[in-house]
Amino acid sequence: MRRRPTASPTLWTGLVLIGLCALFSLLRPAAFPTLYNAQTLLVQAGPLLLLAVGMTFVIITSGIDLSVGSVLVFSGVVSAKTMEALGGGDATDLGWGAIGVGLLVALAGGALWGVLNGLLVAVARVPALIVTLGSFGAALGAAQLLTNGVDVRTVPSALRLTFGTGTSFAVVPNLVLVVAAVTLLAAWLLRTTRFGRHTYAIGSNAEAARRAGIRVTRHLVQVYALSGLLAGLAGFLSLAYFGTTTISGHSNDNLNAIAAVVLGGTSLFGGIGSVLGSVIGVFIPAVLDTGFVMVGVQPFWQPIAVGAVLIAAVWWDQRRRRARAGR
Repeated sequence: MRRRPTASPTLWTGLVLIGLCALFSLLRPAAFPTLYNAQTLLVQAGPLLLLAVGMTFVIITSGIDLSVGSVLVFSGVVSAKTMEALGGGDATDLGWGAIGVGLLVALAGGALWGVLNGLLVAVARVPALIVTLGSFGAALGAAQLLTNGVDVRTVPSALRLTFGTGTSFAVVPNLVLVVAAVTLLAAWLLRTTRFGRHTYAIGSNAEAARRAGIRVTRHLVQVYALSGLLAGLAGFLSLAYFGTTTISGHSNDNLNAIAAVVLGGTSLFGGIGSVLGSVIGVFIPAVLDTGFVMVGVQPFWQPIAVGAVLIAAVWWDQRRRRARAGR
C-alpha cells in the first residue's frame, strides 16, 4: 500500500540546485560563494522551510493547506501580544520565562488553526482547498483585528539577539540550527515511523487505508495540526529574525511552500514525497532570487523561472503516474 518516493525527482531537483549555485558562483565569485551569503540564504529560508515541511505531510495525504502563511502571521501576532502584555506594554527587556510563554502561545495558535482545518476536511468532508482558503483569510483577518493592522515591534531583545542574529560555533545561525533539528525530526517521523507509513497509505488510497484499519479521520486531523504547529514555530522564528510581526510580509508564503514541496518531488496526487526533496525545493527560489540580484537581472524574473520549473515538475509527475498505470 505504501509507495516510497523514487530517487529521481529529488536527484534531479538537487542537480538543478547545484547547477544554479555553480552558475552564480562563476558569474559572481566575489559575492555568491561567501559565508555571509550562505548564512543569509539559510536564515531567510528557515521559516519557509518549516512551512514546506508541514506542507509535505499534507500533500502526501493528497491534501493542500493554503492557510500556512496567514497562520504564521497570526501565531507571530499572538506571541508578540502575549509577551507585550507580560512586559506591561514593553517586552524588550523580558527574560526567557516570558519568551517561553510566547513560544507556547505561538505553537498553540498555529496548532489550533491546523486542528480546525483538519476537522473541517476530515470530519465535515469539506474540500481542503475551500477550508484552507477560508482559514487563510480568517487567520490573517484575526491577526489584523488583534493589532488594528499595525505591526507589534516590542520583541524581547534576548529573543532577537539569540535566535534573530545569534550564532553557534562562530558561523552557524541559531535560527538555522532550530530549523535543521525540526526538519531532521520530521524526516525521521515521515520515513521510519508508523505515523509516516499511515501518511503515505492515506495518500495512496484513503479507502484502502481505512479498510486496513488505519484511523484515517484522526490521522488527517493530526497531519493538519502538524502543519499548523510548524507554521506557529515559523511565526515565532520570523518574529525573532525581523523583530516585528510583519503582518503584510507573508502573502505568498503558502504558494511558495507548495511550490517548494512540488519542486522537491512530492506528488500533488498524494502517496509520494520526502522531506529531503522539500528542503532542496525551498532553496531553488531562494538561490534564484539572490543570484538574480547579484548578476543584475530584474528580480521579477524569479517567479517566472520558478513557475516554469514548477509546471515542468507537475508534468513530469503526471508522466510517471501514467507510466505506472501502464498508459
